[in-house]
Amino acid sequence: MASTPPGQRKLQILQALAAMLEHPKGEKITTAALARKLEVSEAALYRHFASKAQMFEGLIDFIEQSVFGLINQIAERQQDGLAQARDILTMLLRFAASNPGMTRVLIGDALVNEDERLQQRMNQFYDRIELALKQALRLAAAEGQAHEADVAARADMLVSFVLGRWHRYAKSGFQLAPGAEAAVQIALLLH
Repeated sequence: MASTPPGQRKLQILQALAAMLEHPKGEKITTAALARKLEVSEAALYRHFASKAQMFEGLIDFIEQSVFGLINQIAERQQDGLAQARDILTMLLRFAASNPGMTRVLIGDALVNEDERLQQRMNQFYDRIELALKQALRLAAAEGQAHEADVAARADMLVSFVLGRWHRYAKSGFQLAPGAEAAVQIALLLH
């Protein structure tokens, strides 16, 4: 890693951490284990991140930038409120399927015994997802496809659905795809 540019080193560390998270029954994730995986010293890790919590914050930053960037694209591209909600839900399930290690961060599993602020940040992430779904459902209500009075309850239910699918995926050892049968289930939840 000595000849790697500094920004690239940080990315390598985060990628290695995410890869380690894909093996929930594997070795406990410590900075020593991460350093061994990267074949560097722990001191080399600490040149880029002040703590393991800061490494997890880097993963959360990636998740937030990716997910909310995609939500913004969906909102710009899709004018139909129910279709927006459907596309957001589908994207969230696909994101987890494409990033199994990140799924453990999404459900908070990887954050157990870490700094409490990390789980608080994930709670804010869920709130922002719910807000995006509320906006889509309000659009659907304005189009006469939903009831304004149901927006908050339905958005909460949809977030719970996604979290449940993520949990099943992670707890199955990444065997039960989060998107399996999801199209039918999402259609049932939105109509």
